[in-house]
Amino acid sequence: TLAERSNLAGVRHILLVLSGKGGVGKSTLSTELALALQNAGKKVGILDVDLCGPSIPRMLRVQDSAVHQCDSGWVPVFAGQDKAIALMSIGFLLERPDEAVVWRGPKKNALIKQFVTDVAWGDLDFLIVDTPPGTSDEHISTVEALRPYQLLGAILVTTPQ
Repeated sequence: TLAERSNLAGVRHILLVLSGKGGVGKSTLSTELALALQNAGKKVGILDVDLCGPSIPRMLRVQDSAVHQCDSGWVPVFAGQDKAIALMSIGFLLERPDEAVVWRGPKKNALIKQFVTDVAWGDLDFLIVDTPPGTSDEHISTVEALRPYQLLGAILVTTPQ
């Protein structure tokens, strides 16, 4: 099957981090969760599909890193104190890290699909997917691309107001 041959074959659990609005701390929660799991001895990756505001590379201080190709696709950037967290973000593919991404649906959807299928994650206990705010095309594309895999679930980040 597709799932057995894919770059996600070695990923045990996939966790989506979602919210209905921006600025509630999805990227912060994704980063802290990754660091906590890694601290607990788990192998962790973060897939940053927030195409308009890819902040995780900056949070993990790897915003100047570049993504390289290997036989099975893109090699994630390794971040964290002991370079143990695998990370893929559109932030690595932009000329300038603060550059805005103004793309229509099909191009965004194609990139998300490529992130899901073409990143060589290796063996991970958890892949944390940091999504953009709201309920947009990106969410539908991400969930559809991940459907064949074992999805652990989602964390919904909300604010009290």
